Amino acid sequence: MPHVPIERHALDNGLRIVLSRDPRAPAVAVNLWYDVGSKHEKPGRTGFAHLFEHMMFQGSANVEKGQHFGLIQAAGGTLNASTWVDRTNYFETLPGHELELALWLEADRMASLLPAMTQEKLDNQRDVVKNERRWAVDNQPYGDWDERMQALVYPPGHPYHHPTIGSMEDLSAASLDDVRDFFATWYAPNNAVLTVAGDFEAEAALDMIRRHFGHIPANASLPAPPDMTIEPRIGAEVREVIPAAVPLPRIYLAHRIPPFGTDEFDALDVAADILGSGRASRLYARLVREKRLAQDVSVFVFPIVGGAAMFSLWATARPGVETEVLEAATLAEVDRLAADGPDDGDLERVRNLHASRAAAALERVGERADRLSMYACLFDAPERVNTEVARYVAVDATRVRRAMADSLRADNRVVLTYVPAEAATAEREADA
Repeated sequence: MPHVPIERHALDNGLRIVLSRDPRAPAVAVNLWYDVGSKHEKPGRTGFAHLFEHMMFQGSANVEKGQHFGLIQAAGGTLNASTWVDRTNYFETLPGHELELALWLEADRMASLLPAMTQEKLDNQRDVVKNERRWAVDNQPYGDWDERMQALVYPPGHPYHHPTIGSMEDLSAASLDDVRDFFATWYAPNNAVLTVAGDFEAEAALDMIRRHFGHIPANASLPAPPDMTIEPRIGAEVREVIPAAVPLPRIYLAHRIPPFGTDEFDALDVAADILGSGRASRLYARLVREKRLAQDVSVFVFPIVGGAAMFSLWATARPGVETEVLEAATLAEVDRLAADGPDDGDLERVRNLHASRAAAALERVGERADRLSMYACLFDAPERVNTEVARYVAVDATRVRRAMADSLRADNRVVLTYVPAEAATAEREADA
């Protein structure tokens, strides 16, 4: 596992800086995390964090619309952005000698996006986001599973109750003043982490950062984080059947679990890998290969930091397999692991798998920068990147068994069952 070098700095305006120099490849990554995600949105104004991810590429006082992409790509670089419940991030990877270009572009839109914001740009990007929702959620088989699950795992009014992409109604209602206020509130240097990783000289990079970001004023009235308080368990089993345009029935299971960054989360991350990572995983071996009940299985934890995270899995039924049979077989395998705990073979397999994935990710300067920004933004501890594998390896069978028993229980479970709409209609007609 490579050791990631880390330097931490800060500007007077509150911008946190993480530098990680690695001259082995002539590339540099610039990664900017803002501590704003969908959990910071107000009721009736959902989808703003994601909408703003799009608005940030619409030009600033000194950069024309679309020119951010053009300049980075012309320099031989790549770039993108993403939004999540807890954050929004922007990132570029480009040749090392082009570092200042990326820093100037990120600083320029942090400092001067507002003067260039227009109703035409808002209308255009609102339509883009709506089309993205239609494509990724509304018209995709099983596409709304995660927002349905969030709405049931987290109660109404909780910051995680609504989806990151927002609702059509809220997107339509967004005004230019709303969007300007959102930017002025959250897109400030004292609400951001800037990471530079790869081939660069530290002092030269710091000089560039001070020159381009140092004059941007902090937001002295940055709001307090939202209240993420939630009961550790749902309190009952919650079920919902969704007739939909899907090719095969599929079951989804979810549980509230302790948040990302806790020992219990790490133990459940290990459990998720034992159950669902790779063809040697327990659910794949039992449901797909041995019993031939499922077409596919997937198990994962949502790395959410406030109040409670989420443990999720899905299994798609083979043609002719009843969802009740598939669910019973799935739960039996989960309960068996919770009761007996993993054996040494399970732990060795997933430890090797995790270490290999982590090492491969950190060899890429873009992923290295992103993980440093993540740990700095969410925990103010970029050094966690160097203990990630050790924390995972430290999880033993007792911790897995205890964490599963505490969280993966019937009174803390949401079950979504998707069934083909025509089959559901035929069943109702037969009953009538």
